Amino acid sequence: MTARPFGRCHGMTKTQRMLAALALAGAAAGLAAPAASAAPVSPLTLPDLPAAAPGMPAGAQPTSVQEIGSQLSAGANQLNALMALPDHLAPVIAPVQPLTDLAGGLE
Repeated sequence: MTARPFGRCHGMTKTQRMLAALALAGAAAGLAAPAASAAPVSPLTLPDLPAAAPGMPAGAQPTSVQEIGSQLSAGANQLNALMALPDHLAPVIAPVQPLTDLAGGLE
């Protein structure tokens, strides 16, 4: 009788063990999927708006979550416009750029 390393499957190669582990994981996922899909879906609820702080201006507090979303969207649009500013200034900067490059090299 030959001695074999402890903790190994004697009749399986490494590839066979990996395939068996993948098959077991796939079977477990297949059994879990119907149970997960059978759960009732809860409706999405929006958070309550915070109360205004004392001394806050009248128009400073948004009246709805949709208003908050529209303000965020407007801010994102302004940020996109700011990010595009170098592209719009390129025709103005291009004629002067060789001079600024020379001035930067004269330090």
